[in-house]
Amino acid sequence: MNADAKTRTLAPRALYQEVAEHLRQQIFGRQLEPGAWIDELKLCAELGISRTPMREALKVLAVEGLVTMKLRRGAYVTEMSERDVREAYQLLALLESDAAAQIAQSASDEALAELQALHADLERQVEDRDAFFAANERFHLRLLEIEGNRWRQQIVTDLRRVMKLNRHHSLFKQGRLQSSLLEHRQLMQALLARRHAEASQLMRDHFDNGLAAASQTR
Repeated sequence: MNADAKTRTLAPRALYQEVAEHLRQQIFGRQLEPGAWIDELKLCAELGISRTPMREALKVLAVEGLVTMKLRRGAYVTEMSERDVREAYQLLALLESDAAAQIAQSASDEALAELQALHADLERQVEDRDAFFAANERFHLRLLEIEGNRWRQQIVTDLRRVMKLNRHHSLFKQGRLQSSLLEHRQLMQALLARRHAEASQLMRDHFDNGLAAASQTR
């Protein structure tokens, strides 16, 4: 594809937003690894764009936490420290355990059936780690959407986005997918039975166990 064609492909939205999404997917796909320097000139040449939309895109990713800007050195893909990972898991545990309690107390039967269907999809994906990741995220984000606290959704979405940078993701540990699935089963049972205190504790345990597994892979 020539430069003009690439530029036309990026045209429907504001150009810098398209560039940001392109870089975001490269980061999540590990084409740009955590800690890697982002070669702006090379990327501009590949995409057939000027440096202005590239710089604006990098600002967006820096706000999201995916990119770190270093004075006189340029932009780098953010690396997650052990403390970063621990603090992200702790916040997710707090936010999502409360959401689980709210769902158990007040969600409609239709909403619970939707979550059960998402859980069933998770069950089917246990042999495929990438598909399991995606199904797991769909379940957690839909639970938050149903609960309806938009501020909670925004914070969790940002945290989950940054957590994709973690090289030592808990699900990389041998056997963790099966353990995570069992935890989801127990959580789903508590939600369906509307046991809100149990649902809250199970969600908190789910993240605590994820943090413990992630720490062991380091």
